Amino acid sequence: MTAAKTGLPAGDPVLAPKTFQARRRDAALAGRLAARVPLIASAAVLLFFVLAAIAPNLLAPVDPLAINPTAAFSPPGPGHLLGTDESGRDIYSRIIHGARPSLLIGAAATAIGLGLALLLGTIAGFGGRWLDFGVGRILEVLFALPGLLLALVFIALAGPGVTTTVIAVGLTTAPGYARVIRAQIIALLTSSMVEAATVLGRSRLHILRIHILPNALGPIAVLATLGLGQAILWAASLSFLGLGSPPPAPEWGTMLATGRTYLQLAWWMTFFPGLAIVLVAAAATVLSRSFKSGGKR
Repeated sequence: MTAAKTGLPAGDPVLAPKTFQARRRDAALAGRLAARVPLIASAAVLLFFVLAAIAPNLLAPVDPLAINPTAAFSPPGPGHLLGTDESGRDIYSRIIHGARPSLLIGAAATAIGLGLALLLGTIAGFGGRWLDFGVGRILEVLFALPGLLLALVFIALAGPGVTTTVIAVGLTTAPGYARVIRAQIIALLTSSMVEAATVLGRSRLHILRIHILPNALGPIAVLATLGLGQAILWAASLSFLGLGSPPPAPEWGTMLATGRTYLQLAWWMTFFPGLAIVLVAAAATVLSRSFKSGGKR
């Protein structure tokens, strides 16, 4: 093709159109990048709230408990980014400072659930037929009760409070983890590495500690990430019912409970704490699914 026919100055090369394979590669690359957007956004959300839990004064230097009656029920604006509550306390500052207790409650409850599940699942999967039968019946009873109802029963017996809430939420998450651990252990007992260790004369304790538990805990790490969001939701639900952190503590569930009284007058008192809970729970869910798929989208 000549320069006269193309309209380009003489000596300039003519760019050839992309081949079909090149277009497919570009489309595949764009698809992979688009699939990673939710993962990147979820990681950014969790990092933001983790930073808020570690150094809340860095993101919100205003005292979350400082009252200012003249600024009560101020709508979101330049002076107060997310508005104020009935006592003039800054909502944004309370959400940032509330990240620490909310995340700690969720993490502690998840840790308690995993610890109890590890004990029950190991006994059921590695302890023989009768122990498996007994633990299985206990787990079935726990599964028969809705998780939130089980937590309410425990709090009714032990009394309300932050510590009781953490333990109650941990108990509600334990049965699901225990069933996964039991299934993993039973599957590993028939694996070639366990059979080889048995032939070599290794003790049952050695087999459990070296070959079974490290391999059984892999899926639990993924479930724990997913359970973190669920634990935060349940802890916030209990605080919303007045069974968690007492007001005026800057805890998200407690803020929801306070804001429902003024929902028609100051919608932001409920909307923004609820948005923080939803964002953290959704981000943890997205990340856990990414870990489950090995980071492939």
